[in-house]
Amino acid sequence: MESEQLYHRGYCRNSYNSIASASSDEELLDGAGVIMDFHTTEDDNLLDGDAASPGSNYAMSNGGGAPSSTTHLLDFLEEPIPGVGTYDDFHTIDWVREKCKDRERHRKINSKKKESAWEFTKSLYDAWSGWLVVTLTGLASGALAGLIDIAADWMNDLKEGVCLSAMWFNHEQCCWTSNETTFAERDKCPQWKSWAELILGQAEGPGSYIMNYFMYIYWALSFAFLAVCLVKVFAPYACGSGIPEIKTILSGFIIRGYLGKWTLMIKTITLVLAVASGLSLGKEGPLVHVACCCGNIFSYLFPKYSKNEAKKREVLSAASAAGVSVAFGAPIGGVLFSLEEVSYYFPLKTLWRSFFAALVAAFVLRSINPFGNSRLVLFYVEYHTPWYLFELIPFILLGVFGGLWGAFFIRANIAWCRRRKSTRFGKYPVLEVILVAAITAVVAFPNPYTRQNTSELIKELFTDCGPLESSQLCQYRSQMNGSKAFSDNPNRPAGPGVYAAMWQLCLALIFKIIMTIFTFGLKVPSGLFIPSMAIGAIAGRIVGIAMEQLAYYHHDWFLFKEWCEVGADCITPGLYAMVGAAACLGGVTRMTVSLVVIVFELTGGLEYIVPLMAAVMTSKWVGDAFGREGIYEAHIRLNGYPFLDAKEEFTHTTLARDVMRPRHSDPPLAVLTQDDLTVEELQATINETSYNGFPVIVSKESQRLVGFALRRDITIAIENARRKQEGIMLNSRVYFTQHAPTLPADSPRPLKLRSILDMSPFTVTDHTPMEIVVDIFRKLGLRQCLVTHNGIVLGIITKKNILEHLEELKQHTEPLVTSPAPLHM
Repeated sequence: MESEQLYHRGYCRNSYNSIASASSDEELLDGAGVIMDFHTTEDDNLLDGDAASPGSNYAMSNGGGAPSSTTHLLDFLEEPIPGVGTYDDFHTIDWVREKCKDRERHRKINSKKKESAWEFTKSLYDAWSGWLVVTLTGLASGALAGLIDIAADWMNDLKEGVCLSAMWFNHEQCCWTSNETTFAERDKCPQWKSWAELILGQAEGPGSYIMNYFMYIYWALSFAFLAVCLVKVFAPYACGSGIPEIKTILSGFIIRGYLGKWTLMIKTITLVLAVASGLSLGKEGPLVHVACCCGNIFSYLFPKYSKNEAKKREVLSAASAAGVSVAFGAPIGGVLFSLEEVSYYFPLKTLWRSFFAALVAAFVLRSINPFGNSRLVLFYVEYHTPWYLFELIPFILLGVFGGLWGAFFIRANIAWCRRRKSTRFGKYPVLEVILVAAITAVVAFPNPYTRQNTSELIKELFTDCGPLESSQLCQYRSQMNGSKAFSDNPNRPAGPGVYAAMWQLCLALIFKIIMTIFTFGLKVPSGLFIPSMAIGAIAGRIVGIAMEQLAYYHHDWFLFKEWCEVGADCITPGLYAMVGAAACLGGVTRMTVSLVVIVFELTGGLEYIVPLMAAVMTSKWVGDAFGREGIYEAHIRLNGYPFLDAKEEFTHTTLARDVMRPRHSDPPLAVLTQDDLTVEELQATINETSYNGFPVIVSKESQRLVGFALRRDITIAIENARRKQEGIMLNSRVYFTQHAPTLPADSPRPLKLRSILDMSPFTVTDHTPMEIVVDIFRKLGLRQCLVTHNGIVLGIITKKNILEHLEELKQHTEPLVTSPAPLHM
């Protein structure tokens, strides 16, 4: 224990002189002080709200000069101090310090591994802990995704009826073993009974339709009410998609409890209920949140990750890849999604572990086989017909539609969410969910394309018409004349069923657009991937059928005559649905590479990458013309999270002195002098201000910078000194120097606080361009830096100041955009 304490004290001294660090941020909650110190080896369980472990090792030194002068004094800071070295809720981690702590831990393990077999075993365990934690995360993510898929399918079919032979079977499984099904009505079997058949004893007629209508609404409202009540009572963080908060957490922000055990359990249960309620939402986005909860919980089993917040975020990056892997059956797309969309810090080692976590999760889900089709998703399709060059024109038009839809949805949804926050309507989340669920159920039931599960709708739209398809979309008129087929024309004429389906799809498109705007942001788990893909798939299928009929009735046109082979299907409407789905999802999220790979893995065809790339890039360009923010960045800004987007470019010419605090009209900067303050004066400064840290200067006259001290560390040091060290009084001198100042003989014992002083805070000059300052904050993960002029401290720039400055600049360039709402959860 003594050697460990000596190690920690040496680590502190070296760290203060060699590491440039940022110690404090104001963030959005003033006065909530960050608790952090270099000489801690254990952090609090920050993300799930558990209490700090009492066995954490901290070593601080009150010091005295030479060893002989301190042997008779109580070195009160050598004992572990609860709270020191951790972070408060809604504060940002210090990436530089966390990485330094990890390097020191790694050096210590390497230096000891040759001492004994036990130390060598510990080093192997430490080296393999990263692979173990991502393996456990992948296993749990795959198992939970399979459970959610099976339960959601069963509860969704429960709205229409029940299987008498086995209550736990959904509609499709109930009819698998039946010998009385027909090809045209393969979903009808004696074992499956609708609610009208059970209650009224009749399957047809107005009475049965009204009864089924009523039961559909009843079950939808019941599921939605139960979901929102569980979220409100047990886990408020389980609502929404979770991806905006995941992005913010991965950037270093602390949202305590967001990835905890209660959130995981309630989100898993309520996600099933929300999907089964028929609301215009999906489970794919929340599955990323579920996977990150698993990664956060398993990281507590390994000290390498539980005691270091930066390392823990590497696990969360791998977990987000596993979440997308099980959501879409796309392991490679999941890795690229984590890299492109959510991760803030993504080293090469994290890339490998993300790939492994996605692989394990996909393997587990494939073993469970929740859909019974040996695929990881319900709407997996394969196309066997090529695409032709002239089809790039409608593909690009679908990209334009996707970009316009994305821009419209982002503005409309953010406007509605802002209105929800600013009006009394937002105070009644249960009523809002019930109202939206009721409107959705009432309007959706008459239309078969809105009544069915959204994933099943996408599957039907993606699927190409073949001899085994009985969908209304495939009811083409026969091309036979006697015994001879008309093989001169490449496509088939649409029948009455296709035209009826087109009208229903147009109504479904309008319905989905409107309801998705009001559904995303409700206080239930709600993903955006599936609704966006459904909107794009509907639009794409409509365009595909239109192109197919155009090729049939005008097959002698130059385009069709040149490219279409005689007697073969020239147009594949299902391909247009797939391209439209990718375009709309890209327009909303502004994803590019990862989205193309995800859809490519859904279809299993390499030859369709070019149409997908063309549509996705077009949707991004069109969407960026109306605003560069995707839906997740827009919700981050709406909630006021401190997130510096690395994709945004800073093109303004402001300087550090224009952004630093204090401004000309503000009170002067609160500073501490290095050796002429008393305990009473120091406490008065802390009590009169709400800052999380204070620059330490040589004296009031010189104003030259010495270092930076955290508010929380100062408070803890004073309290422990009074409790454990005799002679500390209100008029005791406080000094941050190596040696005590010269004092009269009758003076009370001085208090040395040099050990809590950051001797090397990040500093910039007052003429540093803000473009460079913003890059420093982004790339180093700073929370604050000091502004100096010729070594004299002038002010401080925090992450909050930079975000406020960026917002002010946006107001001048985008006057229609209102300021973000304050942080609330």
